[in-house]
Amino acid sequence: MSQALPSVLPAALPLLTVYFDGSCPLCRREIAIYQRLPQALSMAWVDVSAGQDTGGLSCEAAMARFHVRDSQGRLFSGAAAFSVMWRLFPGWRWLGWLSVWPPMSWAFEWAYRLFLPIRPHLQKWVRRWSGEASS
Repeated sequence: MSQALPSVLPAALPLLTVYFDGSCPLCRREIAIYQRLPQALSMAWVDVSAGQDTGGLSCEAAMARFHVRDSQGRLFSGAAAFSVMWRLFPGWRWLGWLSVWPPMSWAFEWAYRLFLPIRPHLQKWVRRWSGEASS
């Protein structure tokens, strides 16, 4: 005797969940580049600024640094998050693998941390340049 299948199958976990700041013009532009890649269809894209569910990640933490969660539920942030994401995209894979090995991983994280304090100033410049209203 065979069992009936459930009428609703559980949704497959995304290959990667990407948490990004959609209020940041730089972030939106960069994320749009990745979202155009075919592999992006197997990923979940969460705009933290829009109040979307962050899966337990605090909104404050999600807005402060770039985060991704892999299909096993592991959370990565900063340069490590970019490395995980890049390794899933052909054409970007080499950068993902390069950025995972010390001392390159340290250099990527150092550069990311240097970028964070100047990000608000760059956002203002990009908004002005593109004609966007400041938020």
